[in-house]
Amino acid sequence: MGRSALASVDDLAARVRSTAAAVESGRRFLLGLAGPPAAGKSTLAAELGSALNRLDEGLAGVAPMDGFHRTNQDLGTAGQLGIKGQPQTFDLAGFTGALSELRSAAPGVRVGWPIYDREIHDPVPDGVVFHRQAIVVVEGNYLLLDKPGWKDVRGFLDECWYLAADQELIEQRLYGRHLAGGKTPAEARARIANSDLPNAALVARTARRADLVLTPRGDRYLVREVR
Repeated sequence: MGRSALASVDDLAARVRSTAAAVESGRRFLLGLAGPPAAGKSTLAAELGSALNRLDEGLAGVAPMDGFHRTNQDLGTAGQLGIKGQPQTFDLAGFTGALSELRSAAPGVRVGWPIYDREIHDPVPDGVVFHRQAIVVVEGNYLLLDKPGWKDVRGFLDECWYLAADQELIEQRLYGRHLAGGKTPAEARARIANSDLPNAALVARTARRADLVLTPRGDRYLVREVR
């Protein structure tokens, strides 16, 4: 492992902007933000995007991997609805194709990106449309997964960070999320035990492929260089 230091979101945004300025002109800079479910990836991605846009309005956007969940109808037909959230329940070909388009398209070229609607529990096409954003934060559980097909994802990302989180906190957040989504307490606990925690363990093993590992420390992050 490399060096470590404490950093604020503004510090992290400044790092991203500096790193992005060094890439070849004519394409977007893609920063990956990986980590287990309920680690806080969406929150950090949004905060990073806001911090970058304070530096330069319209500079950054967020592209969630969750938009590439396969539909409930598709998963139900395949008998996979009960394991929704595991790697095989995502449209991997669609995700890598969208990453390729987003990376290669110059800022100013419109690129649509699906989002996941937690009310209907299905993806919505073109929920986000990127235009002049030159930096995009791509957040999702499996960005660093070293398995056939998934390992290609890392090649589309200029840099990828891993957001660590305490398992007890993850379980608390997931329980609240499942209850809010309409599950009973028993269903929520079963989903956490049978799907979410195995997913978290799988994702935790991918941290070694990250450039940085971030661990929350109050309103800052302990940032550790991996390579």
